[in-house]
Amino acid sequence: MSLITPRTPPGTMELLPRQQVAFQRLLDTIRRGYERFGFVPVETPVFETVETLLTKSGGETEKQVYFVQSTGAIQQGHKPDIALRFDLTVPLARYVAEHERDLAFPFRRYQIQRVYRGERAQRGRFREFYQCDIDVIGKDSLSPHYDAEIPAVIYHVFSELDFGGFTINVNNRKVLLGLLDGLGVDDAEKRVLVLREIDKLDKIGRDKVRDSLTGLGMAPDAAEKILSLIDAKDTNEETLAALNALGIDNETFRQGVSELTTVIEGLKAFQVPDGVVRINLAIARGLDYYTGTVYETFLNDHPGIGSVCSGGRYDNLASHYTKSKLPGVGISIGATRLFYQLMEAGIIKDGGATAEVLVTQMDPALSADYYRLATELRAAGINTEIQLDGGKIAKQMKYADRAGIPVVVLMGSDEKARGTATLKHLVKGEQVEVPLAEIAEKAKELLGR
Repeated sequence: MSLITPRTPPGTMELLPRQQVAFQRLLDTIRRGYERFGFVPVETPVFETVETLLTKSGGETEKQVYFVQSTGAIQQGHKPDIALRFDLTVPLARYVAEHERDLAFPFRRYQIQRVYRGERAQRGRFREFYQCDIDVIGKDSLSPHYDAEIPAVIYHVFSELDFGGFTINVNNRKVLLGLLDGLGVDDAEKRVLVLREIDKLDKIGRDKVRDSLTGLGMAPDAAEKILSLIDAKDTNEETLAALNALGIDNETFRQGVSELTTVIEGLKAFQVPDGVVRINLAIARGLDYYTGTVYETFLNDHPGIGSVCSGGRYDNLASHYTKSKLPGVGISIGATRLFYQLMEAGIIKDGGATAEVLVTQMDPALSADYYRLATELRAAGINTEIQLDGGKIAKQMKYADRAGIPVVVLMGSDEKARGTATLKHLVKGEQVEVPLAEIAEKAKELLGR
């Protein structure tokens, strides 16, 4: 029988153990940050009904959906009725609508799960990937102050991740929509197309965006006016002052500027440093369900990675599933893509083992003592692995080094007779013989705890 060549399916990320440890620690840091702000965890099934999943999506989204169907159903000619989720927002909408009576509003949820998208397989683009979402959902209304809290959460999470400098770009779609209306672009469909082109400014440059806008029928002077405004590199205060000075008599525009001002003032109150958050009027976000504040986050030293965290405000999350009005605001960290890009850039290193200490077996006659030592170390809160195979001590030490376990415990018959054991830190090269009663305390000291 010929062997099948083992290979990872295209568009997936499969990690070696020490890489997986590093990735898990990234997810744990994000989770801790979300919970520190009072968000509660939610998990939804990996698949949703097709009716639910495609309610708010267009043809392009449907092309990326993985439909789920049993062999029997295919043989009987049935159309698929379930599909893998392509984001966490649509499942959240269904979840909130279904459990509305059981939830406390504002509902503050975080969700860290895989999603599935039929992306074209290429390096750094994934078909299966983790998203780490937070959302605040209100009942009937939701204060714009929550729009300020969301980037404050991201500031604390990214500061703890310690990847270097980052900038959270903030805008409000109402500003752009009102501005376009004031410049004579009053057709709703055309405004959406214009917003999509403006959102490409940082990617394709000013000249190409201007050509696209005039190609959509915008007057050249109007296109130049809006590009001059959104391409300015002013401080947040200068940008807000410039918007107010335009004197545009449009309610949508005024509301957008007011909400943007609330976000900037709120972030100061949350003690987010100046410079971390920047008003970027070019940020529009392509998804149409964003109705107000929008966010995109970039790493300062690695702009080529693109946005690593994005989201925004939506007027009514679950309008297709309930008559209740459920406005919300949220943001998502694309953890798989972020981790992969940072690993490629050498910013994230492999993690160590989950075990901090390896208890070796120098003498099979002392097996019970080794088991007891491992149990005592675990009881002291130290992750401990015991080498059950025994064998040559050099081989056991080599295993610990390769697995990334920093400290080993050595105890032969001589140490047993003296009531001691030897602790060795493989990275530092430090070695010390200590009484068995002090082994946990000394192990913590060697581990820097």
